[in-house]
Amino acid sequence: MMRQLIARLGEQLKELDRQVGELERQIKLWHRENEQSRKLEAIAGIGPITASAFVATVGDAKSFKNARQVAAWLGMVPRHEGSGGKVKPGRISKRGDVYLRTLLIHGARSVIRQFERKPDQAEGWLKELLARRHKNIAAVALAAKNARIAWALLAHERSYQGDYVASRAGA
Repeated sequence: MMRQLIARLGEQLKELDRQVGELERQIKLWHRENEQSRKLEAIAGIGPITASAFVATVGDAKSFKNARQVAAWLGMVPRHEGSGGKVKPGRISKRGDVYLRTLLIHGARSVIRQFERKPDQAEGWLKELLARRHKNIAAVALAAKNARIAWALLAHERSYQGDYVASRAGA
């Protein structure tokens, strides 16, 4: 009886795996047809699944005032703690969209893992961050940065440029 049960469970797992594969193919097909989603894929740590989830979840990026609001909406900004006018940043709030935040953090972890294999290819910001913080903290910071970049690309209707430097108005 136990062997029959395990065989049945194995068949159910194979069927679920097939269904997941089919859904993943549908998401990638939608991603290829959506211009906004394709723009986001150029960001390191964001692939077709994350890009399509970001576009589908955020919708109109212009509904957010700025990029920090997107990061806060995803739960990737420090919670402010303190009293008496002395505010200290605490842990990240984790109050936003769990699925999208998880995808962004896993993408950031893959970028960090790639950096660990080839440290000479890392950008300066990430290299400095990893020198002074734990890699899990760096992963959340990179995920928040990627969310902000993704918002900027969607809100300002631009394509990703890795070497882009924003100019300040009035400077």
